[in-house]
Amino acid sequence: MAERHEDGMRDDRSTEARLPLLNEPAPPFRARTTKGEKSLDDYRGRWLVFFAHPADFTPVCASEFIAFSKAYDAFQALDCDLLGLSVDSLFSHIAWVSSIHDRFGVEVPFPIVEDPSMAIARAYGMLHPGADSSATVRASLVIDPNGLIRAITWYPMNVGRNVEELLRLVSALQLSEREQVFTPAGWTPGDAVLATPPLTAPDPKAWSPSGEQPDWYYRLEAANA
Repeated sequence: MAERHEDGMRDDRSTEARLPLLNEPAPPFRARTTKGEKSLDDYRGRWLVFFAHPADFTPVCASEFIAFSKAYDAFQALDCDLLGLSVDSLFSHIAWVSSIHDRFGVEVPFPIVEDPSMAIARAYGMLHPGADSSATVRASLVIDPNGLIRAITWYPMNVGRNVEELLRLVSALQLSEREQVFTPAGWTPGDAVLATPPLTAPDPKAWSPSGEQPDWYYRLEAANA
């Protein structure tokens, strides 16, 4: 609860919604969407990219929704669903989806959550406490089949997200978990991966550097399909 100082002024710092942390459970919610009522629990057992945008009928967000829609099948191939959110009403979402279809010839195949009270946005730390605008809502979260947050990205209002990078991110998270390996900078599916480094230094006499293994802590190896 908010505290009150001796001078009668309120202190809302105690009610601040903190940012979610990696590997924490994603805050649960149930809300209306363009595909019926949805709960976060509906996505248990599958990966999920949950992304927020500042408002419907805005140019950067429209470009993102077109890109997400075109990449929908690629996400589905990874057993990954998409779920959008903004603080606009369900009726605004429906009208915007219709506009995207009519003006750009693109069908939006995933649900968009309405959040007019900004309750979900605040639960995910997407808004500052006391904010009366959705201007700061622009985040993407990758949630795993167990409902844990595995990655978070934040973008400003004037820069569109890279949907291909989110696809790469989901692929890398899945491979890293499945094979217990690391992915190097710029990794894409099919590239070599980094073996988990040993916890103890090897015997120098037994170590033989090579092109793929220049040192004991950096060992590239082929990824399993």
